[in-house]
Amino acid sequence: MGLADKAKNKAEELAGKAKSGVGDATDNRDLQAEGQADQAGANTKQAGEHAKDAAADVKDAFKSK
Repeated sequence: MGLADKAKNKAEELAGKAKSGVGDATDNRDLQAEGQADQAGANTKQAGEHAKDAAADVKDAFKSK
């Protein structure tokens, strides 16, 4: 999909990693879990973007035949 969406998802993933790392370093299990949840959400969004891209590629391949 859009480059902006992909960048936003990657930024969300990195923020989640940072939050999880801070939670781990400070022994804050809630913050660590929240960071992991943020990462999982971003990864799910990224997978959706990849699926959209793949569908568009297949559609384009059939158009060119």
